[in-house]
Amino acid sequence: MQYDIPAIIQGYAQGYFLMADDDNHLSWYSSRDRTLIPLDKRFHYPKSLRRVLNQERFSVAINHDFQAVVEGCADRDETWISSQLKEIYWQLYKTGWAYSFETWQGSELAGGILGIVIGGAFIGESMFYRIPEGSKVAMVKLVERLREKQFVLFDAQMMNPHLERFGAYQIQDVEYQGLLSQALKQKCSLS
Repeated sequence: MQYDIPAIIQGYAQGYFLMADDDNHLSWYSSRDRTLIPLDKRFHYPKSLRRVLNQERFSVAINHDFQAVVEGCADRDETWISSQLKEIYWQLYKTGWAYSFETWQGSELAGGILGIVIGGAFIGESMFYRIPEGSKVAMVKLVERLREKQFVLFDAQMMNPHLERFGAYQIQDVEYQGLLSQALKQKCSLS
């Protein structure tokens, strides 16, 4: 099935995101409070993770195995990533909008972050790990990449305890819309 990719990108560019409900019905959602991963000095991570990073056990790749990252993100007891949404992500990937930021341990996919890039905004859709610390290392390395490429915004959509450990914070929708508007004016590339 073909999806209207420009309309989907327009939805994300207006601050909405797609999720499937319990009946696998796909809908657009927004939030009064948005969670952002800081791209400045507020970003931090546990000292124990610093040791893992210094060991250089993981290598990083972008879009090396996009579909495996989508499957990894969807592989949980309760998921909002339906088969229809997987297909949308695949079409977004093929048209240059969706990315997987991956960590590898040798030839094994350790973890990854699935996101959509529009201008200077990285909109994080989901993350997962197969090897402990795989997604945490991906988060640190992704933030480094977004800084290097001068992204304005790393949108994590909704807060959870895992993201709080990295300095994630919430802003109200009015402030989010302003940052998003600023980010959309940039031309950034993840790769």
